[in-house]
Amino acid sequence: MTLEQYIRQPHRWRWGGMGGDDCTTFCAGWVLARTEKDPAADLRGTYFDADGAEAVLRAAGGVGALIGAKLGALGFQRVQEPQDGDIGIVRALTGFDADGLAVKDIPGIKFGPLWAVMSARGPMAKALEFTGLAWRIA
Repeated sequence: MTLEQYIRQPHRWRWGGMGGDDCTTFCAGWVLARTEKDPAADLRGTYFDADGAEAVLRAAGGVGALIGAKLGALGFQRVQEPQDGDIGIVRALTGFDADGLAVKDIPGIKFGPLWAVMSARGPMAKALEFTGLAWRIA
């Protein structure tokens, strides 16, 4: 399956990767489709809302640490210059909170000059700020 085919599949937003995907399990789903290894296997179904997702991220030391640990455990290496299909951490508008716009670091999939990410409306490819953390998916 190509990355474009993966992105174009019907995806539903669901916290915790059960019956759909959130931003983290969307990227894990790509890794699974590409390599038959699921970096989120032990996370799926363990949280069901934003608070649960935040608790998972806090326990792991943040999104970069979580993604790095999960991908590293499967043998994927960190890279400085991500290529199409690699997983990276990007900064994205995720909604609004009491202070205004909520911008968070989330995992995305490198897709040409863009990053494919999961939103509440489904997958989208956008020009997002790359944080410098990425892993080669091969």
